[in-house]
Amino acid sequence: MTGGNTTARVSIVIPMFNEEENVFPMLDRLHLALEELPYPWEAILVNDGSSDATGPRLREAQERFGDHVCIINLQRNFGQTAALQAGLDQARGDIIVTMDGDLQNDPNDIPRMVGRLVNEKLDLVAGWRAARKDNLLIRKIPSQIANRLIGKITGVRIHDYGCTLKVYRADVIKDVRLYGEMHRFIPAWAAAITDPARIKEEIVNHHARQHGKSKYTLARTFRVILDLLSVYFLMRYKSRPGHFFGSIGLLFGAVGALALSYLFFIKIFLGQDIGTRPLLIVGVLLVLVSVQFLTTGVLSELIARTYYESSNSKAYVIRRDSTAAATRPAAWKTSR
Repeated sequence: MTGGNTTARVSIVIPMFNEEENVFPMLDRLHLALEELPYPWEAILVNDGSSDATGPRLREAQERFGDHVCIINLQRNFGQTAALQAGLDQARGDIIVTMDGDLQNDPNDIPRMVGRLVNEKLDLVAGWRAARKDNLLIRKIPSQIANRLIGKITGVRIHDYGCTLKVYRADVIKDVRLYGEMHRFIPAWAAAITDPARIKEEIVNHHARQHGKSKYTLARTFRVILDLLSVYFLMRYKSRPGHFFGSIGLLFGAVGALALSYLFFIKIFLGQDIGTRPLLIVGVLLVLVSVQFLTTGVLSELIARTYYESSNSKAYVIRRDSTAAATRPAAWKTSR
């Protein structure tokens, strides 16, 4: 895909869970916003095991709007990350847009973000909810803290990691596999396979929820911290885990060796008793822990090599100019 390429296609992935009242308003707004989009587009709506009437409403919407509205029904509620991945796997476009289905993201931002991705030859344009319409204590403050923490640890500093409204170049986002609740770290994952300079932000509109119930709780904040540890490790040490465990092992070994050397000196040259000193136990323990970390590093290196060789995965990514042809029958919405 290149700048100004009107043959590009756009896939819009929207995960939905118990959003029965938002299905038709969301699709109405989406179609109105994309009337002048100069690219064919499709909407992929992922029903994440909804327990209300979201599924039937989605089928009605497909009949009303046409086959460019693709419905994916998951067997049960797998969570937003899995729902996004299901939609990304089915997306056929050269450009992929992700957004929430709760009417808080504004589809009117999509043409501008797509245009910026194409014209500036970017790989990712992330939405930034500068005027966020959410609860201050429950959502805004925890989100601000999380955004700063994620940016500091991952090195990819953007203002709003939690905004689902993002626009990607397909051959970049399809190289990112999402697990657990990793969807909020997508810019960091993308930076692991592309130049961070090709990741930009765009201020977007944000609306207060009108229908349905928010799925966000403070418990998700703690899960973000745990996921962030995984992100940090995988971003920096996925292909060289021995360096991570080995560094810790060498540090513990050095401290333990210093402690035992000190005890050896005062025992041999000063004649002091060291048998009852706690430092002796600490020194021996540190050396044993060091050996464990070093051997874990060696084993993890063997596992990493086995993973790369058996899965045909590579420790590098070659930029592709186009994506493979889709096998699913074409059904694209074009502007009038």
